[in-house]
Amino acid sequence: MKRPVIRNKEEKKRRILECARRLTEIYPGAECALHWDNEPFKLMVLGRLSAQCTDARVNIVGKELFSKFPTARALAEADISEIEEIVRPCGLYKVKAQNIKDEMIMLTERFGGEMPRDMETLLEFPGVGRKIANLLRGDIFGLPAVVADTHCIRIAGRLGMYPEKSSDPLLTEAVLTELLPPEITSDFCHRIVLFGREYCSARSPRCSECPLSDICPKYREDNQQ
Repeated sequence: MKRPVIRNKEEKKRRILECARRLTEIYPGAECALHWDNEPFKLMVLGRLSAQCTDARVNIVGKELFSKFPTARALAEADISEIEEIVRPCGLYKVKAQNIKDEMIMLTERFGGEMPRDMETLLEFPGVGRKIANLLRGDIFGLPAVVADTHCIRIAGRLGMYPEKSSDPLLTEAVLTELLPPEITSDFCHRIVLFGREYCSARSPRCSECPLSDICPKYREDNQQ
C-alpha cells in the first residue's frame, strides 16, 4: 500500500495519539461489535454481512445463521437458498449468501478450516476486501490492522488527518497506519466506532459534549463562524 504524503505530520501524530489516549480511557474494553464467539469463520461471515447493514442486525441474523449452520463446513455444504432466506434482512442477500458459501468452501477445502493470516491470501476469499481482512488480522491474530469503516473514515477526517470529505478507505488505512503505533491500531478502530455511535454520529454529532472537541479542528472551525 502506497504511503500518503502527510502535511504537518508531527502535529497530526500528536493529535491522533491524544485522541487514542482519551478513547482508551472512555472505552477501555476495545471489543469488536460483531458477536463472533472467538470462532474465526464466524467473524468472516459476519464481516461480509455487515456491508451496508448495522452491526445490531448482523448479530441477530448471525445468531440464526450459526444456529442452523454451526460450522464452516456446514455452511459450505448448505443449500444456497437456505442461506439466502436467513441473511435476507441484511440486504444484498443473494450476493452475500453466495460469498459466504464460497468463502466457507475455500476455508474448509483449501485451508482445512484454519483461517489464514496474511493479507494477500485473505483478499482471495470471495467478498473479502481490505476492511474485512484487517478485521480478521486484528481480532483473530492480534496483528496491526486499520479497519477503515465508515465511522473511522469520517471521524479521522473531522480530526484533520486528511480532507474531511474524503471517503477513500485506502487513504484512511494508509494515514492511520503511518501515524499510529502498530500495536494500538486495531483497538483504536474499535474504539472510534463506539465513539462515533455515542458522540460523533454523521447526522447529529454531540459536539458540545464531545470529549475530543478541544482537539477537533472541525469543531473549532464551526465555532469560529
